[in-house]
Amino acid sequence: MQNQQRRVPVKNFFIGGGAPLAVMSGPCVIEDEEHALRAAESLKAIFEEVQIPFIYKSSYDKANRSSLHGFRGPGLDEGLRILERIKREFDLPIVTDVHSPEEAISAGQVCDILQIPAFLCRQTDIIVAAASTKAVVSVKKGQFMAPWDMENVVHKVQQSGNQHVILTDRGVTFGYNNLVSDMRAIPIMQRFGVPVCFDATHSVQLPGGQGTSSGGQREFIEILAKAAIAAGADCLFMESHPNPSLAKSDRDSVISFEALPALLRKLKRLYEVIHE
Repeated sequence: MQNQQRRVPVKNFFIGGGAPLAVMSGPCVIEDEEHALRAAESLKAIFEEVQIPFIYKSSYDKANRSSLHGFRGPGLDEGLRILERIKREFDLPIVTDVHSPEEAISAGQVCDILQIPAFLCRQTDIIVAAASTKAVVSVKKGQFMAPWDMENVVHKVQQSGNQHVILTDRGVTFGYNNLVSDMRAIPIMQRFGVPVCFDATHSVQLPGGQGTSSGGQREFIEILAKAAIAAGADCLFMESHPNPSLAKSDRDSVISFEALPALLRKLKRLYEVIHE
């Protein structure tokens, strides 16, 4: 089934259709320009060492914070300037999330992949706008969505003229302040002929679990990432941070740069076994 999938091109590699494992990673939000540049430089070195294709991820605006007072980032214009500098100076593909049709058009001029947040996966206008750009459109499956319902989302992108679609699973709402990951979602969504990514860090979130912010169970990142690879995921999304305890967003669910290399080596070996 996997070799029948449409391969999605990103810079000088592909995602899906039996292509090597690729990973989207980076701090959840752009904390400041210097922090973002140092993070990109460190992550590029890590991924080059383990020889895994890498897409740098960071958000210019965290529009869905639990609290009005949560740190949101530098905003669209400044954030895209920083991401464009990272893309140019480190020769990296970029993914970021967009929150409106207007943002999608602007971000599509800079980023290689536009990510539609889970809460917005049913919003037709933003999907059509993202599809109108030259970027790959990666849509996160809503925590409230069945995997088979995402076929309509794929059709929205493709019928808007963009054949480069990725679907991302990030767990399903499981009672209050909790998520559960059903790995059946991966092969189910692959039946639509598109690559499927697994978000290993947001899947361990405890949404709103700390009252004014989300909690998380970082200890389960490795377990869920390995399970997703075993289930056939084509790529992974794993937010990372040089010092998670100081992260301005998702500090309980991002993986540290220090822990990343060992985990990536395990995931790469597992991926290669699954795809023999």
